[in-house]
Amino acid sequence: MKYTGSCHCGNVKFEAEGAIESGLACNCSICQRKGSLLWFVPRANLRLLTPEDQTRSYLFNQHRIEHRFCPNCGIHPYAEAVAPDGTPTAAINLRCIDGIDLAAIPVHHYDGRAR
Repeated sequence: MKYTGSCHCGNVKFEAEGAIESGLACNCSICQRKGSLLWFVPRANLRLLTPEDQTRSYLFNQHRIEHRFCPNCGIHPYAEAVAPDGTPTAAINLRCIDGIDLAAIPVHHYDGRAR
């Protein structure tokens, strides 16, 4: 299925394709503060509908995950990284996807703080 989403102000818009089977809530220092609920897809399944230069990136710790956010409203709609198997991956914030019922999506909790 194809989904659309954006940051709060609409400066960063995207489409993502795949099946949302679950979300991941991470308690690492950045995810806990952002309150994001993540859905992972191959990076090829994420298509930006606005120019990439309308985002800013934040790297921390081991600099493996590029956390993308809107410089206007501050919302973090997605991040980019490489999965352990070498696949370019997008971590999409489910809270930024239009028209989905978050209460119907099972959530897995990940102890990112322990990593």
